[in-house]
Amino acid sequence: MQEQLDQRRKAAEKVTLIGSVLDLALGILKIVVGLLASSAALVADGVHSLSDLFTDIIVIVVLRLSHQAPDRNHPWGHGRFETIGTVVLGVILAAVGALIAYESVMRLLADTQPSPPGWLALGAAAISIVGKEWIFRYTLKIGKALKSDLIIANAWHSRSDALSSVVVLIALAGAMMGIWWLDALAAVVVAVLIGKIGWDLVARSVTELVDTALPEERVKELRATTLAVEGVVSVHSFKSRQMGSQSQLEMHLQVDPHLSAAEGHYIGDVAVLKLKDRFDDIGHVIVHIDTYDDQPYHDDSLPAMPPRAEIEHHLDAAISRITGETPEYELILYYHPEYIDLELRATTDMHELLRQIGIEAKSLELQLHEQLNSQDWFRELRVWLPA
Repeated sequence: MQEQLDQRRKAAEKVTLIGSVLDLALGILKIVVGLLASSAALVADGVHSLSDLFTDIIVIVVLRLSHQAPDRNHPWGHGRFETIGTVVLGVILAAVGALIAYESVMRLLADTQPSPPGWLALGAAAISIVGKEWIFRYTLKIGKALKSDLIIANAWHSRSDALSSVVVLIALAGAMMGIWWLDALAAVVVAVLIGKIGWDLVARSVTELVDTALPEERVKELRATTLAVEGVVSVHSFKSRQMGSQSQLEMHLQVDPHLSAAEGHYIGDVAVLKLKDRFDDIGHVIVHIDTYDDQPYHDDSLPAMPPRAEIEHHLDAAISRITGETPEYELILYYHPEYIDLELRATTDMHELLRQIGIEAKSLELQLHEQLNSQDWFRELRVWLPA
């Protein structure tokens, strides 16, 4: 599992580093050309690109934190760091959108018109659009492949920079044609789009932070995969949540009541392996093995059933009254919230004792049943003699 997380982190870091190099190059290009062409919009767009470099650094730091192996203080892993990082990026996107909108409105209300730029500024804006659109598509593809909201959020941040460069390009072209207000109007529209992307990212991450269940369709697939495991009678009390890029599951599996504890847990282990084999984003899976359907029963309403020592005391007394002795035997208990079934496996010595006094297995069952029937927890008893 940790090896997969490390590979995932390296892939995410690679695409983020490529984006950061591009952000640095485009930021410097637009600022320098903007100063030479006297374009305040292009300079501002260059600053926006450098802000993307800052978020790239945040992404790399968060990736290293979120993909660390579980430790004593974080037994569930560090996936929440990725979610928090997505929230931070979403807030930054919303803030960038608000800032662009404010600056655009201020340009609309300004008394002075901006001076027309030259073709060099148009070329820089066009290069920025192509570069940021390419890194957006590349980052989004990797983010979806890794199922990382953090990488997807950073991809949309790159798209916001591409959109702002589109605004700058339109503004520069409009200014060259004398339509100076086109810049501010287009910027407001793009700012609203950027703010919407940021809001959606924050909203989705908050639902994850409050442990919202996985989508219903996904839960149906997970339940169906579990039910397909041989030995699973039913699946209930199914709980799910998202932690970063990993799904966390908890469920009760009902198995046949007469299975051994070892076989019941083996079935649970098989179910976990099947789930992780089919769904590569599953992290922790907690499986509780039930030998009965406990859904109708609440923890505070379950009757107190006697422990093994008390049951053996009643059984020893009953056997002593029937045989005159208390021979050794193996006792298997099948607990249910409303009753207990007993299975008595006689030893060779007990079998010899029963043969000497002329009691067969069926007769012993009937007599023990009569002896124990007064106990409100008792339902059924079976006696097995050695072959």
